[in-house]
Amino acid sequence: MAEAKKKGGEEASTSGGGGGGGNGGRGESLVRDCGPRESTCGYCKSGALTKLSHGLRSQSLTVDDYQALVDRGWRRSGCYLYKPDMEKSCCPSYTIRLKASEFVPSKEQIRVSKRMQRFVDGTLDVKKTDKLNDSGESCNIATESQVVDGGGKDETDQFMHFLSEQINKSVQVCMKSGEFPSDIQLPKASIKRVVPAKRNLQAENSEELIFSCNIAFQISATLRRLKSDFPHTKSSELSPTTIAEILASHLKQTAEARGLSVRACNGHINFYSFTKQSDLIDPRGGIISKTAPTAIICAARESQRHKFEIRLKQSSFDYEEYSLYKKYQLTVHNDTPNHVTESSYKRFLVDTPLIYIPPNDNNAAVPPCGFGSFHQQYLVDGKLIAVGVVDVLPKCLSSKYLFWDPDFAFLSLGKFSALQEIKWVNETQLRCPSLQYYYLGYYIHSCNKMRYKAAYRPSELLCPFRYQWVPYDISKPLLDIKKYVILSDYATSQNGESLLLNVLGSRMEDLRFSDNESDSEANGADLNNVLIGVRPDVRRRFKDLRHAFNPSRRKFLESQIQRYVRAVGTELSEKMVYSLA
Repeated sequence: MAEAKKKGGEEASTSGGGGGGGNGGRGESLVRDCGPRESTCGYCKSGALTKLSHGLRSQSLTVDDYQALVDRGWRRSGCYLYKPDMEKSCCPSYTIRLKASEFVPSKEQIRVSKRMQRFVDGTLDVKKTDKLNDSGESCNIATESQVVDGGGKDETDQFMHFLSEQINKSVQVCMKSGEFPSDIQLPKASIKRVVPAKRNLQAENSEELIFSCNIAFQISATLRRLKSDFPHTKSSELSPTTIAEILASHLKQTAEARGLSVRACNGHINFYSFTKQSDLIDPRGGIISKTAPTAIICAARESQRHKFEIRLKQSSFDYEEYSLYKKYQLTVHNDTPNHVTESSYKRFLVDTPLIYIPPNDNNAAVPPCGFGSFHQQYLVDGKLIAVGVVDVLPKCLSSKYLFWDPDFAFLSLGKFSALQEIKWVNETQLRCPSLQYYYLGYYIHSCNKMRYKAAYRPSELLCPFRYQWVPYDISKPLLDIKKYVILSDYATSQNGESLLLNVLGSRMEDLRFSDNESDSEANGADLNNVLIGVRPDVRRRFKDLRHAFNPSRRKFLESQIQRYVRAVGTELSEKMVYSLA
């Protein structure tokens, strides 16, 4: 590293100095400005160059700086960073996010979760699926529309059968251990549903009684008959209450593993959910709560027929992943083979400028996987069926892309993976408190295929001007009227009438400088402290370089750098290195 030189009374920053300052020694961000870009739009299919954006090429990028860029509307494609010109583009792209702990799953999202669970358990009729819909997902047309207390009739029957089998196994264990006589044939258990009218009378505390079994009475009666018919036979005189208590103790672990509690009550074996009325029975897999932060319970079960795994790995080239990506692009997106090459795949989904931050047992601010770019693999019986490309950043998991096996379209893997990623954020937040959000990429209100993102509620959209987060419920009626809206103008409005007039108005310039907007980014950026990469090992502030250029060259650079500052913001322009190389 070259020795730092002094000029104009200030020390030049080197790669170990200004570039990495303020980010805890996580490296430096080095970017090259690519300027404006025009392209055709894949959403409205206009055919004209109606999609406008600003681009940067990044050689290295800290996760802190990329988090700040994402919170200004930027995204990445490989090492290329881009920010849509919202006001001029045909289809404005709003950054959308969800606070994972506040997520409330919809009925459709719960059905997607349960569909995967039935597939893993081997109870899903794969043939009963319809064709792919416009969003590339599929909908199962089996009996999921029949809902009884939150569980489909077939699903509930299967779960009741499962519990009955668990009771029968417990009876066999008791016979082998000598708790019950072992030289007789005992009756089989049968689980019954408890009708809602009786639940409140029998449940305790905040629980809700769901199922009950009277097998203890049947076993006790069998033992009494045996003693009456054969007085000299060794048989127990266990009462129904005692038998129920013994079996309930054996069933406790099985029930809790599936989100239930079990207790003996006057000879009955009762199964309870942990919350009243608000929970949905999730057959063979536990309870899905409408109010719980984690929407899915995916655990290994004794009854499962397929081995389902999720693996998180750092971004790297994997031929199996590439083969799946190619199959997905050719089948789902109708790409031609010459457009789906290894090199294009690497540029799009493998290459990343993000500097990896490994986990540190002594640092609670870093999640167990570390920070950086990752591929989340979904496997069934060892076969790769989907890959989610994600970035793990200080405040969020940012979903970049998902590709999946078209043969498994009936599992709605797009929706399922989103639910898993939300679950991951909730779990990771326990280790890394700052990581609270799930970013779903861009939301385009004018594109019907993109509206599914707003179904993950309650979501927020990023204001394209002030970079404030505005609830989707506030944004939607505005976007119904106009494609491009400065959302923060209306989030703080107290006058509904003026709000509507502003949306219908066309003079956006009147809104740009409303309130007390004093941000220098809007009125001409201050270029003095922009960090410039003069050579690979030399960093200087722009104010210390002005004299090095002739007037025409200086004027050109000032216009370029001013455009850059307006795109990334003053704070980031003083942290990231703007490369002149």
